[in-house]
Amino acid sequence: MALNIAVVNQVLKRSQEYSIRQAVIEDLAQISAIENNTSSYPCSYQQLHDCIESTYLLIGDNRLLGFAVIVMVEKQAELHTIAIEPQKQGKGLGSLFLTAIVAGLPTAVEQFYLEVRVSNYRAIRLYHQLGFNKIAERKDYYRDGLGREDAIVMAKQCKL
Repeated sequence: MALNIAVVNQVLKRSQEYSIRQAVIEDLAQISAIENNTSSYPCSYQQLHDCIESTYLLIGDNRLLGFAVIVMVEKQAELHTIAIEPQKQGKGLGSLFLTAIVAGLPTAVEQFYLEVRVSNYRAIRLYHQLGFNKIAERKDYYRDGLGREDAIVMAKQCKL
């Protein structure tokens, strides 16, 4: 299963300066750079390579502004990661990107899941605004310095 890129870009049409496309191997260096600049514990180049077929890119100003890894299996989708380059954060691009992604999910997808650090208040607020609700918590899920940090598991009902 894959995102419906036509639907995704229809959602973005009102902002005309952005588009979304599926990533290809040639995008890995830029994806890795964004990952390394936005994550305290970034995925390795190999990990990003291994999930390239599930990676979607936010394009604007004729360049890569962000990426998301979405894995879909049967009636479920899971957001593994989403990142916007640091210079473009705080401008609503994460919300725009995720809204378009949700709109482009295959009609078979009924639930969309994600995990977020309990300390990532900006992301939690964004996910709530987009209709995600907390359904569980995972203790000691993320590395955090010398310790561990809990994760909040959130879900959004996609089809009724």
